[in-house]
Amino acid sequence: MKKIRLFWVITVILLITSIGVPGSCQPQDTFSTKPVTNQGKKWHIAYYEGGEYIDYQKIFTEILHGLMQLGWIEVIDIPAQNGEQTSDLWGWLNRNMKSDYIEFVKDAHYSAKWDETLRKEVVGSLMKRLVDRKDIDLLIAMGTWAGKDFANNKHSTPTMVVSASDPITAGIIKSVEDSGFDHVHAQVDPFRYERQIRIFHEVINFKRLGVAYENTVNGKSYAAIDSIEKVAKEKGFEIVRCFTKSDVADTAEADASVVQCFKELVSKSDAIYVTVQGGVNTKSIPNLVKIANDKKIPTFSQSGSEEVKYGFLLSLSQAGFKYIGLFHAETFAKVFNGAKPNQIGQSFKEPPKLAINLMTAEIIGFNPPMVILGASDEIFRTITPLKKMTD
Repeated sequence: MKKIRLFWVITVILLITSIGVPGSCQPQDTFSTKPVTNQGKKWHIAYYEGGEYIDYQKIFTEILHGLMQLGWIEVIDIPAQNGEQTSDLWGWLNRNMKSDYIEFVKDAHYSAKWDETLRKEVVGSLMKRLVDRKDIDLLIAMGTWAGKDFANNKHSTPTMVVSASDPITAGIIKSVEDSGFDHVHAQVDPFRYERQIRIFHEVINFKRLGVAYENTVNGKSYAAIDSIEKVAKEKGFEIVRCFTKSDVADTAEADASVVQCFKELVSKSDAIYVTVQGGVNTKSIPNLVKIANDKKIPTFSQSGSEEVKYGFLLSLSQAGFKYIGLFHAETFAKVFNGAKPNQIGQSFKEPPKLAINLMTAEIIGFNPPMVILGASDEIFRTITPLKKMTD
């Protein structure tokens, strides 16, 4: 691995420190977040996701912590969850959560399980409930599939689109300033992935960046291909592409497709940007890390520092999702206090959070200078083991 030039190091520090600080990106409006009832009754919340994904579980958990912090639900320890599901957590909340203000309705957790046929059935059922029964006061639409399915005028239920990689490119919302629908809100940071790619390039100075993603509209949105192409054009590096399966019911097929792409990319690239998709998860990550590390290929996790803990080299992401969780909790609270979702700011730029895995750095022969370590908020000295999928 080539040594980092001082210029690159200085540039990285400037990029990181220009990102912002916690609290500086909260929506600038005057709506209250104080706990209130729905005319003496509880506000009813429903949840819909395209399928299981670990970030969904983590962000939802931090939203709960945010609601606790704001006083909407009583403080309670949330037990560690198995796998990537949210349905068990939803059931646990229904049985154990105490609140005078909100209720996570027992039969209002919906998942399409990454199955297009089931997706149509689930969306139809939930849409009918929103329009006919009208027993839901707020819908959490978790992820890009969910956002695309419910950011429309087929219903009027306040809809909070959460964890959509790029809601503008995906066509979920109109712009940062305007979701396009009074009842829809989607958190957005249009330059998040550009910042990631720029920092990765300044640190590693790669010439060929490997990217594995599903070659669909959604897949390109998840992977932020537009942002990668923009930075590649500016910096003059080549994008080495490999196509995977992501939004499929057969999770083993998705996992295997990413593993196969990594095996191809390590021989064609000098760095890999690990994109958000169904095949990058707690089962597949050990294989992906080993494939890249064996060939001494530096990696950058689009998802965040959790994946750096498991062995990818670098990331720039949120602090355990807590800031984005509080952002969404405050948005929910403002809606319950009378704000229309489209009146609330959608822009949220994550606070600086550079993470590095020193064991991976040693394995691939990357010697990070002290200035980079000084800019790292999370330094992992080991690779946390996970269950490894079979090749």
